[in-house]
Parts: sequence; C-alpha cells; structure tokens
Amino acid sequence: MDTDIQHYITHTAAQPWQPLVEKAVHYTGVYVKSLRFDPLQHRSPSILLRFDAGAAYPYHNHPGGEELYVISGEVDIAGAHLVSGDYLYTPPGFKHLVSSGPGCILLLIVPEEVELINS
Repeated sequence: MDTDIQHYITHTAAQPWQPLVEKAVHYTGVYVKSLRFDPLQHRSPSILLRFDAGAAYPYHNHPGGEELYVISGEVDIAGAHLVSGDYLYTPPGFKHLVSSGPGCILLLIVPEEVELINS
C-alpha cells in the first residue's frame, strides 16, 4: 500500500465537470467528477454528479445499493423531494429515476454499476 496521503486526495475544484456518458449514451445536462477510480472494477464508485435545471437520469436499478448526499440544489427521487443537506440510502435492488427541476450537485457512493431499465 502506498503510504503517501497525497496519492489519495482528489482536488475536485481543479477537475472539470465531464458530460455523463455511459455505454455510449450521453445524458443531457448531467455531469460527473470522479472522486475515486477503482482499477479492479474499471469504474468510479465515488462520484459527484451535477444536474442542470430540468435534467434527469433514467429509471435504473442499484444491484449494490447507493448512498447519496445532496450538496446543493434540489432533486426528486422515487417520489421523494430532497434538498441541500439531505442524505438517502437506497438498498440493493432499489429502482428509481432521478430528476432535478432547479439543478443540483450530488455526492454518490455506488458500490456496483447501475443497470438501466427500459420502462
């Protein structure tokens, strides 16, 4: 294990927001910053997501669950309205869509890749 703490710090202010693209699908108005990349999974289980006003992420399943913290703004998930400072734990197998009327920034911990569901 690398014992230099500097190798474990992500300076998010220095990172540009990247458009969210998964499996060649671009989600208009949704942007991502990776906080931690897991080379074994080839993905980032810890991310920041930014939703522009009116943006949405489609109906999906969380095989490994999810932890979500609203840093700023407002977001609607599965009929619940969350605002800055709210936390949501979704258990494994939970399905929902996500939308934000005014826009928001979210911290997400997603242990396993989400599965999109055609609704």
